[in-house]
Amino acid sequence: MKVLLDACVLYPTVMREMLLGVAAEGLFEPLWSPRILEEWARAAAKLGPGQETLARGEIAAVEARWPKASVRPHAGDEARLWLPDPADVHVLAAAIAGSADVLLTLNTGDFPRHTLAEEGLRREVPDLFLREIFGQAPAAVARVAEAVRTEAERLSGEHWPIRKLMKKARLPRLGKALEGRDAS
Repeated sequence: MKVLLDACVLYPTVMREMLLGVAAEGLFEPLWSPRILEEWARAAAKLGPGQETLARGEIAAVEARWPKASVRPHAGDEARLWLPDPADVHVLAAAIAGSADVLLTLNTGDFPRHTLAEEGLRREVPDLFLREIFGQAPAAVARVAEAVRTEAERLSGEHWPIRKLMKKARLPRLGKALEGRDAS
């Protein structure tokens, strides 16, 4: 399954690490455009000095890990498409160019389901998308979550229960499912 990742799901670190970790497990093929990656870098720059440089390093690593993930939208697609926010048309055009099955975003209002369905795409939010994958491959998703939790603890110096970390990362349903797996 090919999944176009919008900038808003790549920029929050824990969410990105969960998504790309699950992709690294072979559970989906990630896609993005150069413009989406640029949006990630510009969003990071707003956090302060050095953050854009750090983000660009992370972007380089992601591009090296998935060299075929970058897709360039076709100008003809961008010209014919309409979305409530014209600034998001490039995201939909990239999904079409990459033959994506899913467009993963937090900006659900900017990507009407019927518009995406006309292009053969399904819109998902990360929490439900990852929860669905967890249902299919719980051990793989749990491995990724544990690695992400361990790294979060290392970086913050704080203890992070998995459910609390996932909730903070806007992945509450996934966190609840992971906690339930740990309890059993």
